[in-house]
Amino acid sequence: MIALVDLDAFFAQIEQLENPQYRGKPVIIGGRPGGRGVVATASYEARTFGVHSAMPTNTAYRLCPDGIFLRGDMAKYSDYSRRIFEALHDVTPVVEKASVDEFYLDLSGMEKLSGSAKEIGTRCKAVIKEATGLTCSIGIGPNRLIAKLASEYRKPDGLTVVSKNQINRFLDALPLKAMRGIGPKTLKRIAKLNVETIGQLRERYTLEALKQAVGERTGSTLYHQARGSYPERAATHKPQHSISKETTFSEDISDPQQLKQVMQKLAFNVARSLRKKGKKGGVVNIRVCLGDFSTYTRQQKLTRATDSDAEIARFGWELFKQNDYVGKALRLIGIGVVVADELPAMEESENIQIDLFAQNGVKETDDVKSDGVVTTAMDEILDKFGEGSIRRGGR
Repeated sequence: MIALVDLDAFFAQIEQLENPQYRGKPVIIGGRPGGRGVVATASYEARTFGVHSAMPTNTAYRLCPDGIFLRGDMAKYSDYSRRIFEALHDVTPVVEKASVDEFYLDLSGMEKLSGSAKEIGTRCKAVIKEATGLTCSIGIGPNRLIAKLASEYRKPDGLTVVSKNQINRFLDALPLKAMRGIGPKTLKRIAKLNVETIGQLRERYTLEALKQAVGERTGSTLYHQARGSYPERAATHKPQHSISKETTFSEDISDPQQLKQVMQKLAFNVARSLRKKGKKGGVVNIRVCLGDFSTYTRQQKLTRATDSDAEIARFGWELFKQNDYVGKALRLIGIGVVVADELPAMEESENIQIDLFAQNGVKETDDVKSDGVVTTAMDEILDKFGEGSIRRGGR
């Protein structure tokens, strides 16, 4: 069984927890009225006015002029997320963080040790409440799809368990918009099917009929989800070891040169952590949070693992440019690597010369050599005089 733990109105709930004067009142996190921002999270009190996530803040203000509009604090919310992640490990060893406020748990075999699925879900709610004071809604089912739908079934502070033989009965009355990946545009496309619920869709349409009606990809998605099939499950393999650093700004920053310098400093700390562990990174990833709280992660696999901060920063900045973040106002920026357990084979396109007398057979370029010498010298100074005693100059 898979469980999905979904924090209720996460950002808004934290603000209400820490500020008693906000409790019972409509709290809206995101852009401020008068600007071009959007709503990141709305408390349940605000939702009664029709306010919801991704809505323009000005629209939210028109619907709820007496609402409490807050910019929010991503660093604080991330800290709460970390505490929840740690608390859930007291219940099960396999916890996968899907987002800042959602966590998948693999409960396979847990019933014999910890009781029924409902009892495990109840314990999850209790450890989160004890660790943070927050409430959550939990869905438990045979796969991610059912767990996700079940988590949304009784919000807020709900707990819904759907066993394998209950899938069809659970899905039957749910509207089509409850299905994953079915947004407003897709809903318009499937309106011609003349069905309103998942149960009706399953009963009336074969796979081929759905493909002919709405296209192969959408038709296949509808067909399988209507039968509760969603093969993915929380990862039970050894998780990839990653090292990352990020910073949250007190005010949004859009200046590319300033952001590039911040990324270089973060990359230096990431690379130093790698070298201390005697590891190298095989994948570089960046994380950005825009002014409207939308958060994105992008990554690139390297053809050669590295522990050089200059290389990590260079690949990170290329990712930043390739994904059109230059010029956008950011609340947060981060960079990290996935640790390579062993170095991947060199690509011929790298055009690296082989030297029979060089260590490991690789003859490094002058740039790589000089950067390695500089890095070694910097590490020695940092080890002797402490962090912050030396840093790279601007590039």
